[in-house]
Amino acid sequence: MTFKTAFSHCFACYREFYYIQMEKYARQAISEGLKTADDLHVAGDSELYRVLNLHYNRNNHIEVPPNFRYVVEQTLREFFRAIQGGKDAEQSWKKSIYKVISRLDDPVPEYFKSPNFLEQLE
Repeated sequence: MTFKTAFSHCFACYREFYYIQMEKYARQAISEGLKTADDLHVAGDSELYRVLNLHYNRNNHIEVPPNFRYVVEQTLREFFRAIQGGKDAEQSWKKSIYKVISRLDDPVPEYFKSPNFLEQLE
């Protein structure tokens, strides 16, 4: 497996975990009686933020990008709206969410693409 292939696989796993968490927390908010997506807020000390940071940044070696909390909040709201609107009954209901959220993506920093990335953190 080449580094490029491994990096692509790792990035896909990153997204999968992220979206699983978004769906889980959106469903939880609905079950707790939240009525509108605008009532969803993700603070730096929230459980969702902590879970994501712990999963991707266990040793806090990487500075969390300034817009990360905003992107998490927007993603959560998109999932909330889709589930609340019954879109999750459709087979490919997440595709529209992925398109919206992909517009908020920052480019992957070059240092992540380095084969020595993990060594640089130590």
